[in-house]
Amino acid sequence: MAPTITKSFISTDKIIEWLKFKNDNVIVMIEKIPFSKIDKWTIDKLSGSLHHESGKFFSIEGIRIYTNWGGIRSWEQPIINQPEIGILGIITKEFNGVLYFLMQAKIEPGNINYVQLSPTLQATKSNYTKVHNGKTPEYLDYFLSKNKNTIIDQLQSEQGARFLQKRNRNIIIKVDNEIEYNDNYCWMTLEQIKDLMRHNNIVNMDTRSVIACLNVNKRDHSPLNRYSKQNAELYSLSDLLSWIADQKIEFSLDVRRISLYKLKNWRITDNKIHHKEKKYFSVIATDVTIGNREVTHWTQPMVESAQDGLNAFVVKSINGVIHFIIQAKVEAGNLDIIELAPTVQCLTGNYRETGDGKLPFLNYVLNANTNQKVFDTLQSEEGGRFYREQNRNMIIIAEADFSLKLPSNYIWMTYNQIHTFIIFNNYINIQARSLLAAIKRCDEEIN
Repeated sequence: MAPTITKSFISTDKIIEWLKFKNDNVIVMIEKIPFSKIDKWTIDKLSGSLHHESGKFFSIEGIRIYTNWGGIRSWEQPIINQPEIGILGIITKEFNGVLYFLMQAKIEPGNINYVQLSPTLQATKSNYTKVHNGKTPEYLDYFLSKNKNTIIDQLQSEQGARFLQKRNRNIIIKVDNEIEYNDNYCWMTLEQIKDLMRHNNIVNMDTRSVIACLNVNKRDHSPLNRYSKQNAELYSLSDLLSWIADQKIEFSLDVRRISLYKLKNWRITDNKIHHKEKKYFSVIATDVTIGNREVTHWTQPMVESAQDGLNAFVVKSINGVIHFIIQAKVEAGNLDIIELAPTVQCLTGNYRETGDGKLPFLNYVLNANTNQKVFDTLQSEEGGRFYREQNRNMIIIAEADFSLKLPSNYIWMTYNQIHTFIIFNNYINIQARSLLAAIKRCDEEIN
C-alpha cells in the first residue's frame, strides 16, 4: 500500500517509504544502444560534434586543454557543451512557523536507483521552452514570475571536468498561497532533507546544489563588507580575495575546440566514445522510457564514468571555529580558470592508483578513523547527463596535531566565509556545494 502523502506532514521514514513506492510503481527502462539507433542525434563528421538535430539540449564536443596547473599540462577529451541556463528551483511555504520545502520524487535516466529527491522544478531551458514537444514542467510560472518572493537566486556552476562553462539558476522562493500538488511531490523540512543526505543516493545533485546556498549557522556574521580580520578566522575576507586573485594570475587555462575524431587517445566505436586505456569516462547512447515524465520516451547520449570518485573536506577547529581546507582547482570547463573545491576531489581518475602522496591529503582522508568521519555517504551525480555515476562524499575532522600549513593552492576558510563566496557566481564548485548541503550546523562544532 502506498504511503499517504497529504497536506499532513510525514516522518523521514515515511518519506523513504514514499520514494521506494514511487520507485516500485513507475515504468522505467534504460537501455544502452549503438549510436546508429539514437534518434535525432548525430555525430557530425564536418563539425566533429555529437548533437541534436534541433541544435538545442546539449552537444558532446572535443576540446584540447593547456594549463600550468597540476601534473598534466595538456590533454584532450570530450566535454558536454550545454550553453543554456536551466532552472533548479524549490518552492517553500511556512506552516506553523516552520519553513517547508516542496520536493519532487523525480526519475532521471542516469540515476542509480531511478527515483531521487529533486527540487520542485528541475528543467533545462530546452525542456521548459518545449523543444521536445512535451508538457510544460509543473510550477514553472512560479519561478518565471516577476513578483516572486525570493529567498536565494544565484547562478551556480556544474562539474567543470565534464561540462563546458555550464551554469544553472539555483533559486528558492517562498509562497503564502495554497499550492495544489500531486503524489509526486511532498512537503518536508530542511532538517529532513539533510537527514536524507546521510542515506546513499536519495537526494539528487540538483537538490544538494540548491540547498547548499542556504547558510544554516545560527549566528549571522557574514556581512559582505567585513574586510578586517576577525579573531576567530585564520584569514580575513580581504586575505581570501587576494589569495583567489593570486591563483587566477598564477594558473592559466586555454581550451580549444577540436573534432571528436581528432581527439588524441580517444576512440569512437559503434557503441561508445572512450579513452584508449578505458580510463576516465565514456560517452554512450541510451534509449529511455520513463512513465511519468513530460516526454515518456526518447534517446540521448550520456557520460558513463569508469569508476566511483571521491569528494572530501578536511576540517579543523581553529580559534574555536571550524575551518575547511579549500582547494583552488583548475578544470577544463571552468568559466574563470579556478573554482574553490573540496580538500580532495577525484572525479575522473582512479584515486586508488594515485594514493602515493601526489594528491595532497588523499591518504589522510582514506586512512581516517571512524571517529574522524562526520559524514560518509555515496551520492549520485546529475542523472540527466551522467549514467549511474556516484561519488563517495566525506567530511573528516583533522586530528589535533594536523598542521595549519598548506600547499599554496589550498587555504583555510570558515563555513561563513565559504557562504560569502556562494552568494556570487562561479566561486564554489558543485562538489564543494554537495558536501556543504549536508551540514546541519557549523559554528563551534560541525554536524
